[in-house]
Amino acid sequence: MPSPPIVPLAGPGSSERRDAVRNRELLLAAAERLIAERGVDAVSMDEVASAAGVGKGTVFRRFGSRAGLLQALLDRSETEVQRTFMFGPPPLGPGGPPRDRLVAYGHARLRLVARHGDVLVGAEQATRDPFAVPAWRVSATLVRSLLAEAGFDGDLDVWTGILMSAMSPLWTTHQLRDVGVSFDRLADGWTDLVHRALRLP
Repeated sequence: MPSPPIVPLAGPGSSERRDAVRNRELLLAAAERLIAERGVDAVSMDEVASAAGVGKGTVFRRFGSRAGLLQALLDRSETEVQRTFMFGPPPLGPGGPPRDRLVAYGHARLRLVARHGDVLVGAEQATRDPFAVPAWRVSATLVRSLLAEAGFDGDLDVWTGILMSAMSPLWTTHQLRDVGVSFDRLADGWTDLVHRALRLP
C-alpha cells in the first residue's frame, strides 16, 4: 500500500511577497520561543507580535486567531516527521520492514512531543475537533497503513486509535513532566505495544 502524501500545510505560497514570508517565520519563531519559556497559556497574540517586531494586525492577518497560530506551529512540527517518513533513511524512511517503520514512527513522534510538548498540547486544546486536523488525519493514516502492511489481523480502526492515543501530546507530556516517566521508558513501551499488536515476541 503506498504511503499517503505529505499533508498540505498552512504555509507561504509561491505568490507571497518576501516580507510576508519573513514576517510569518518571525512570528512562528517568536511564538515557539515564548511558549517554551512561559507555557502556552501565558502567551498572548500581543506578546508574539511584540517579540517578532511586527504589529498585532500582522499576526491576525497571517493566522486569523490564536488557534490558527498554534495550528501553524503544529503543522511546522509535524512536517519534520512526515518528511523523514516519506524520504528519509530506514528504519523510519522507505525500505524497512513495516513493523520497524511503525516502531520508528512512534519513537519519532514521542521525540517531537518531548521537544515541543507545550506547542502541541496548546494546538490540540485550541482546536474544536483535534481529530479532524490534517496533521492528525495523516498520522492516523500512516499508522493504519503500516499495521496493514505488517499483516495485522485485528480491527485496524480500533488499533489505529489505540496507537494514536499512546502518542497523544497531552498524555505523553503528562507522563514525561507530571508522572516522571523517562523518554526511554515511553519509547520502550511503544515498542512493546507495537509488538503485542502484531503478536511478535
